[in-house]
Amino acid sequence: VQLQASGGGLVQAGGSLRLSCKASGSPFTIAAMAWYRQAPGKPRELVASINSGGQINYADSVKGRFTISGQFSANTGYLQMNSLKPEDTGVYHCAGNPGTIVRGGNYAYWGQGTLVTVSS
Repeated sequence: VQLQASGGGLVQAGGSLRLSCKASGSPFTIAAMAWYRQAPGKPRELVASINSGGQINYADSVKGRFTISGQFSANTGYLQMNSLKPEDTGVYHCAGNPGTIVRGGNYAYWGQGTLVTVSS
């Protein structure tokens, strides 16, 4: 299974980006997706997660600014990022799982990441 993330780029503070994640090669429908990010010198952190049961979670730092969505029948997920801040800069990875329940961030499938750079 491969996850392909896209949509990253350079944007000024206050701007918006929409990230996409497409899973391919899986005989199973992805039932849970998440976006993680890693800034230079910092550990990877969960940004947002969603499952086909409608459960959605956001990191406190992005609540009200980011929106995660999923088109599970097409093994595709999105992350709409508005009001971007310089501290949102990092490599954003998408993760997917064939089951809806994921514990401890143990998603079965991971993408290579897309770079988001927010300038001040």
